[in-house]
Amino acid sequence: MRAILGLIAGIISGFIITPKTDQSTAVGTILLIAIIFYIISYTLAKRIAKDTPKTQKRKLATNGIFPFIFLLMMFMIVVYTGLWQFMAR
Repeated sequence: MRAILGLIAGIISGFIITPKTDQSTAVGTILLIAIIFYIISYTLAKRIAKDTPKTQKRKLATNGIFPFIFLLMMFMIVVYTGLWQFMAR
């Protein structure tokens, strides 16, 4: 679930950022989108794992964070490159 939400967040980030976007604004936008989608994934995971033991619930916040970050970055780069490779010339 977090991997899919990371993929969606990466695609949205790739569409939002343009070559004319300032670097600090781009980083802030990417971080904001990532945090929003990670909070969504956390709340969905809490709803799914209602009856799990307390020791397993502690892992809920960190489980799947690396696929989320990797797919966010990968798809953001792919979408950005695909959209703007000819426009920046």
